[in-house]
Amino acid sequence: MSKLRCAILDDYQHAALAMADWSVLAEQLDIQVFSSHFSEQAALVQAIHDCEIVVIMRERTPFKADLLAQLPKLKLLITSGMRNASIDVAAAQTQGVVVCGTATHPEPPAELTWALILGLARQIVPENLALRTNGPWQQSIGMDLAGQRLGLLGLGKIGSKIAKVAQAFGMDVLAWSQNLTLEHTQALGVQLAESKAQLLEQSDIVSIHLVLSERTRGLIGVAELQRMRRHAYLINTSRAAIVDQAALIHALEQGWIGGAGLDVFEIEPLPGQHPFRTLPNVLATPHIGYVTQRNYQTYFGEAIEDIQAFLAGTPIRQLS
Repeated sequence: MSKLRCAILDDYQHAALAMADWSVLAEQLDIQVFSSHFSEQAALVQAIHDCEIVVIMRERTPFKADLLAQLPKLKLLITSGMRNASIDVAAAQTQGVVVCGTATHPEPPAELTWALILGLARQIVPENLALRTNGPWQQSIGMDLAGQRLGLLGLGKIGSKIAKVAQAFGMDVLAWSQNLTLEHTQALGVQLAESKAQLLEQSDIVSIHLVLSERTRGLIGVAELQRMRRHAYLINTSRAAIVDQAALIHALEQGWIGGAGLDVFEIEPLPGQHPFRTLPNVLATPHIGYVTQRNYQTYFGEAIEDIQAFLAGTPIRQLS
């Protein structure tokens, strides 16, 4: 019996084969790992056109209907996490492709959110750069966190963890989302904002922790950014499209807000000349909120389980 071909895409850190025991599939699969991102769809199709199984990492490579149509041999598509907006699940199902996911942990993006907040508040990057290059000794005055107000757009699994840390720092926490209830905020010792506008106007730091949907796409635009305090920081480790990117760039250039901490972008990898790479009031990371050892071990370990279940005729963790 010939082996099935399996491609693992966008393994930037060369970690996929080291984070789980793929030897259990050695007799069934011929595995090929691609560590470089395919920026051109034609090159991607050429590389994986004869693969029955493809394993992808989050939204690094979109799998829309036009791509799926060019992969007639594809039978199983596995994504890390149980939600991936860059997959056309309906088109996959129509084509007879089973789409499965894995568990993911909320702690890593919560931890990175605080890295961005602290990095901005204490100007860690410019101060470190000055130290390394024999530049000015102390050139900034940090923002105190104690006594400041953190505004959370979203108070789910990640937002709730962010709130607990803020309270430990002595911050007031205000939260809002379209379905957020007083009962939920009170249970966490968080104040429920009367409106999105109130949260933006009264917060010193605004952090986004919402799922991207038609309701949240473009939730923060020109009007919302103008409502924010001029010293306030906007943090987005959720999804880029929740914020109007052109409006955010303009706000940062014009000094409407103090700065932004960003881990997500509409185009990834971020183009070389993009303003987010050079704006002095931006602290940006290359979408590493979920990139931790524990998450990778979970992703690739459960990807193996997904493949084993599929080969046994009983798929698990299917996306719908």
